Amino acid sequence: MINIIGLGYIGLPTALMMSTHGVEVIGTDYDKELIATLNAGKTTFKEDGLDGLFQDALKAGIKFTTEYQVTDTYIVSVPTPYDKFSKKIDVCYVVTAIKEILKVAPKGATVVIESTVSPGTIEKFIRPEIEACGFKIGEDIHLAHAPERIIPGNMVYELLHNNRTIGADDKKVGEAIKKLYASFCQGEIVITDIKTAEMTKVVENTFRAVNIAFANELAKICRHDDLDVYEIIKICNMHPRVNILQPGPGVGGHCISVDPWFLVGDYPSLAKVINESMKTNESMPDYVLNRIYEIMKERGMTDITRVGLYGLTYKENVDDVRESPTLQLLESQARHLAVGLKVYDPFVTKDIVKNQYHDLNDFLAAVDFVVIMVKHNEIKENINKLVNKVVLDCHNICDLPDVYHI
Repeated sequence: MINIIGLGYIGLPTALMMSTHGVEVIGTDYDKELIATLNAGKTTFKEDGLDGLFQDALKAGIKFTTEYQVTDTYIVSVPTPYDKFSKKIDVCYVVTAIKEILKVAPKGATVVIESTVSPGTIEKFIRPEIEACGFKIGEDIHLAHAPERIIPGNMVYELLHNNRTIGADDKKVGEAIKKLYASFCQGEIVITDIKTAEMTKVVENTFRAVNIAFANELAKICRHDDLDVYEIIKICNMHPRVNILQPGPGVGGHCISVDPWFLVGDYPSLAKVINESMKTNESMPDYVLNRIYEIMKERGMTDITRVGLYGLTYKENVDDVRESPTLQLLESQARHLAVGLKVYDPFVTKDIVKNQYHDLNDFLAAVDFVVIMVKHNEIKENINKLVNKVVLDCHNICDLPDVYHI
């Protein structure tokens, strides 16, 4: 039996996938409401293929509880935020999970940290905690690190097909965990040491963050000289060794917008390019807000309440709002003591901000100026409804003749 600790965006899909591939799984989370929802036969977030996978897992016998189980393998998949001032990882949730596991774990149990952590986190925080509780690592408790490699919007497919890395102190432990993940993972599974596994996951997301920052900085340069950044990127990408990404209104989610800061926090004198790249990405919501004001001035518009932000989630076609650029923009607006921007997102059904709408037509009727913050399929399919609106298209998806870009 596997006890998976933390049933959020990563833990729940992992638990369901294992359960539907012949592994006995009990999922544990401290959130009683979340557990009640799962036990009522409902998922807690929207994701393509998740509901079907959930129903299959229920048939396979998966169970959900707030209690930690007595078993030989634990997978920890809890949040790992970072301190926005020091840029260092906050491992409180992981440490708490470890403490609770040690209260019930039998001798010889293996604890797999699936949460993304900064390089050296397990050495600095997890090992000392285990030893302080009187356990000998390698005998009483075995440690491994198996960082996730999935993205919201395509989780089920990527769980099945993406390559994975297993970090372990002992090769036998690594092979055992590899066998566990191979129950469903069709990609290549590489075994290495724990710190290498920690570093590779963070480096992967840092690589993406730096490349996004280059595109965003290029957009600012082109705006300064009144050049079309999309045309320039298109031409440059015709070169066989160039693949520039597209600029956007910011970076959100709990991977690309967070993980690179772990390196900045731990290596402040070395991670110079990473630090500047993250600052560039974090500046984009403010940059978009300034573009809104510029366009309003150009068009002779004075009423900010007639401006609407389309999209609240951090990316298209998901309901995940963590580190959302739109939320960052609204926070920036509040700091400037400005209020009134209207907001709509088809995937966010509960009110989480002021002036939030829940119907596209009602939203469009209430605004004259639409800012496309998220490129949901819905807006792509309804571009014609933006005719006669002022449009700031942050993703270059709108083919109307009179459209502004970042």
